[in-house]
Amino acid sequence: MQTLQTEVLGTPVAVRAIPTSYQWDLGDGNTITTSEPGKPYPSEEVSAKYSGEGWYDVTLTTTFAGQFSVDGGEWQDIDGTIEVASEPIALYSKSLESRLVNGDVPVDEDEDPWVPERSPETEGPQDPDARHREI
Repeated sequence: MQTLQTEVLGTPVAVRAIPTSYQWDLGDGNTITTSEPGKPYPSEEVSAKYSGEGWYDVTLTTTFAGQFSVDGGEWQDIDGTIEVASEPIALYSKSLESRLVNGDVPVDEDEDPWVPERSPETEGPQDPDARHREI
């Protein structure tokens, strides 16, 4: 919830935005709607699996309801809602296989050999079985 304090014609007014739902567009045709925002990894409260390897743009659209209070009075509902979309976040989905490696060769932790540069060839495919889920 976010609250903004302002003044209208010399009278204090508070306006608050209350998140009511979250819609995740996973970039592969799948979407998820939740009433909770999810939690940082390793939580799996909001999670998904990609059907193909590649780069995807993930977008979150949050729906807010509004209320206002004049001069410290009771909160009153504002009709309607507003949707606010995030900037897309680029995510690379990779399928990994276990392989034997030479333990004597140090790992270069400053470089990630598993993630290729983004290009038309490394874009993730659309999921042919894409669906909308509600959690």
